[in-house]
Amino acid sequence: MTAPAPEALRVGELRPSQLLHTYGIGAVTDLPNLSTMVMGLDDWDPLRARVLTEDRLLAAVRRRLGSQVATLRTPPYLPENPADPYGDWTRTGVPVGLFPRWLRCSRERCNQLAPASGGLFHLKPNMYRPEKTRYVHVNCGGPGTGQPTALPARFLVACPDGHMDDFPWAYFVHRGDPSGAGHTLSLTESGTTGEAANVFVRCNTCDVRPRSMADAIGEAGERNLPACRGHHPHLGTFAPGGCQEQARTMVLGATNSWFASQIRLFSIPRAEEPLIQAVREHWSLLSPLAAVPADAAKMLLPTQACWPELEQYGADAVWTAVTKEALLASRDQTEEDEEIDLTTPEWRAFIHPRDHALPDFTTVRERRLPDGTADWLDSVVLVHRLREVSALTGFTRIEAPEWLPDEEARDRAAVAPLTRDQPTWVPCAELRGEGVFLALKEERLAEWEQQEAVLAREEVLKDAHRDWCAARRIAPRWPGIRYVLLHTLAHVLIRQFALECGYGASGIAERVYARSGDDPMSGILLYTAAPDSEGTLGGLVSLGRSDRLGPAIEQALEEARLCSSDPMCAEHDPRVHARLHGAACHACLFAAETSCERGNHYLDRALLVETLAGNTSAFRP
Repeated sequence: MTAPAPEALRVGELRPSQLLHTYGIGAVTDLPNLSTMVMGLDDWDPLRARVLTEDRLLAAVRRRLGSQVATLRTPPYLPENPADPYGDWTRTGVPVGLFPRWLRCSRERCNQLAPASGGLFHLKPNMYRPEKTRYVHVNCGGPGTGQPTALPARFLVACPDGHMDDFPWAYFVHRGDPSGAGHTLSLTESGTTGEAANVFVRCNTCDVRPRSMADAIGEAGERNLPACRGHHPHLGTFAPGGCQEQARTMVLGATNSWFASQIRLFSIPRAEEPLIQAVREHWSLLSPLAAVPADAAKMLLPTQACWPELEQYGADAVWTAVTKEALLASRDQTEEDEEIDLTTPEWRAFIHPRDHALPDFTTVRERRLPDGTADWLDSVVLVHRLREVSALTGFTRIEAPEWLPDEEARDRAAVAPLTRDQPTWVPCAELRGEGVFLALKEERLAEWEQQEAVLAREEVLKDAHRDWCAARRIAPRWPGIRYVLLHTLAHVLIRQFALECGYGASGIAERVYARSGDDPMSGILLYTAAPDSEGTLGGLVSLGRSDRLGPAIEQALEEARLCSSDPMCAEHDPRVHARLHGAACHACLFAAETSCERGNHYLDRALLVETLAGNTSAFRP
């Protein structure tokens, strides 16, 4: 990470995956001595950002952000060169800005509170140890010697429309009196709990009474804080006409300060041969060369951005593959529709009877089903290699994006933008891992869906779902009872797999394929979501072998029958508080944010196994 030009200064390091899932654009990054916000794409250097080719993902991003999006790119990066501490690599990275901009002196009995631009605090960079870069209070009058570190203020304000701003310290302590602007403030704590009631804002210039931060929390905050200014600090803009939402006090580092709005998909095969697969992946770059004479085209091939991936095959072989692709008929409407549908092509790739052995998609169908699963399990596919590509399209604050079945149904009003204008590219990240795919028998699942007890349970869950959507003023779109069952099965298996395969539960992610009708889908993919080499060690694939998978499934189902929170968990009525889950809680089904694709919504043990509630709707009684 670097401060934006012209004051480019390295202040820390983040992994590419963190820039999409945890500390993306608009997120506050808490460093050892600084607190920074990742700036918008207007401040990024696209020339240092590698173009990532994934046509299906680009089409999905264009549907959400507009046709002006031309490319997908990884975050800008240059390899480190310690021998050249002042080289370009020190100024290449993701730009960040100081936020919050109010700092507090850390010296006891000083605690002065002021904006970084006020002249009270000075930046002290460290070229060789970027994480030690800090602000210091040079002329601190408190006890002791040296220059104490100025730490970020603990509180911010944000609103559900994605705006964030510094806490209005002067306004708050002076009860809205504008004459207090420019006074010297301090932030002190009493007691050892650190709760808001023991944190006080004081004015050192006038005799106004100190004010507790408890007056800025909850309903008291609605009365005592000014209206939201509509500020996007990552863009340096304010909403035209202001913001209609009420600003809310938020603690620095709160988990609800930033939620990613992104699109994920897997790279699926388009051909059986690796060369043809690579050419089709980069066809948007290679297709113009088909109209160029052969000799000139071969000379132009090394100038293409995709050449590093094609160089191993040689220019002659690549040109032959390009000419063959050019001779093929244009894609029919069915293929165009598949470009829009993100899940169906993946589903077909996993259930395809042929084994794929490509660099980013290597699958082998397990020849024998585990014992005791032949009545409900249709097939098991071992995914030795898998590539997931994610694109960041925006973010929200306060409330997480509602993972509704229809991607286009997501309320875009509260999604904060990545740029001041329409974006021409979006940041992406890719993860490589392994997984196990389970396909259920369609006949068995369709028969279960029509059982009277299942239909009754579905009505209970749908009633709660309607109330939940009504409270958030969004149109209810029920994902179907099939999805709830498969989602529950995925969570049960994630917990069991984590105990046996060697990966942590947070490193195993899910993808649920559930759809009824003329073109049904009924399967789950459990795959590693770790960004490092841990994701490809083979532990998950080995657990998919029939001799190990059978006992793991039986143990997982047995564990799901009883929860340490029973009978409250088993007898939970989702209609009481309008919840999106039935018999499910942290003790039995809930998973980490990195694992669940729906934020621990749409889960119910009662649909999978019999519980203490004596349900008769269980898929596996």
